Amino acid sequence: MSSRSEDMAPSEQDVENALADLTSPAPADFALRVLQRVNISTERYDTYVRLDTGAGGLYVAFSPRAVTGAMLESMVVSPAMFEELHWARTRRTAICATTPLPGLRTALRTGRAKNLPIDLARLPAEDRAVLQAVRCIPKGQLRPAGWVAREACLSDADRVVHVLAHNPVMLLIPCHRVTHDDGTPCDAAYLPGTGRALRAAEGIDMERFAELSREGAVYLGSDTTHIYCHPTCAHARRITPPHRKPFRSAREASRAGYRACRSCRPLSV
Repeated sequence: MSSRSEDMAPSEQDVENALADLTSPAPADFALRVLQRVNISTERYDTYVRLDTGAGGLYVAFSPRAVTGAMLESMVVSPAMFEELHWARTRRTAICATTPLPGLRTALRTGRAKNLPIDLARLPAEDRAVLQAVRCIPKGQLRPAGWVAREACLSDADRVVHVLAHNPVMLLIPCHRVTHDDGTPCDAAYLPGTGRALRAAEGIDMERFAELSREGAVYLGSDTTHIYCHPTCAHARRITPPHRKPFRSAREASRAGYRACRSCRPLSV
């Protein structure tokens, strides 16, 4: 009997391995597993993941149905700080997970998040209107704050800048695609250099855009179609130099017999 007990006793190596396991860090989603194990409803908390993007790591929180917040890793000192900020803004706990909301990776990879569900219900109606307008700016294009104000049915472009400075869903609501009305970037939500990196990754030629602004070219028209566009509109970029006609205003374009592009919807008179 004594001999069998000695045979079944763990070896010294087994004991060392077991002790090593006790010192291993818990899985990243340990807290989520506990909540799931005790059947806490997913309606009572958000989960979040950290994903790599061209601008660095991005924390994205989401409910079972929609994204509820996103913040660049460079804006916080730790995941715990992101969790605290998410709680302060939404009053919902964010629990670390390993599986993102369906469609999230694709939206970040392609830069096309217009159809990704994003929950902005806690924001004032004006703020929601501004952010929804910004979501519609296509990848690789820019729009002035005045354009966003008009799309959001606001009279004050300064209000747009204020809302973008507090963008609760960074990158997925692409505020780096908004400029001031003089053409300079409006990057109030980002650290210096982040907006520039995001625009470069989308192929936006800011040097060319600044050159046009210095020349007073607010819009570009085509003398073959007699349509004028924002300079970064996909249609404007297809106009060859011999057929490119710059305009300082919508009135000037209209007087020349040009109409506004129905895609980028510049101001019209």
